Amino acid sequence: MERIFAMPFASVYPLYVQKAERKGRTQAEVDEIITWLTGFDAATLARHLQDETTFADFFADATLNPRADRITGVVCGIRVEQIADPLMQKIRFLDKLVDELARGKALTRILR
Repeated sequence: MERIFAMPFASVYPLYVQKAERKGRTQAEVDEIITWLTGFDAATLARHLQDETTFADFFADATLNPRADRITGVVCGIRVEQIADPLMQKIRFLDKLVDELARGKALTRILR
């Protein structure tokens, strides 16, 4: 897990966007999901991408949405609501939201 925590968020962000765009969604929708989950505005998100902030620092700087506990489901065979490590759970919350976007769910339903 330490390898994932030390990974720059900017290295994974394009993969989130590509996943969404392959299914007809947009980068703006991915950004909306990220800002909803983290509380960042567009400028803060851009700064983290430019500075190549690690996942650990990215989520340490975030104010997680109070409704994030409503995110449930399975990512990589593991239920996100049962992940014990708080940082890994936040990363998997983001993964789950991007997965839902790529599957065609409406943003109003994704952003609970």
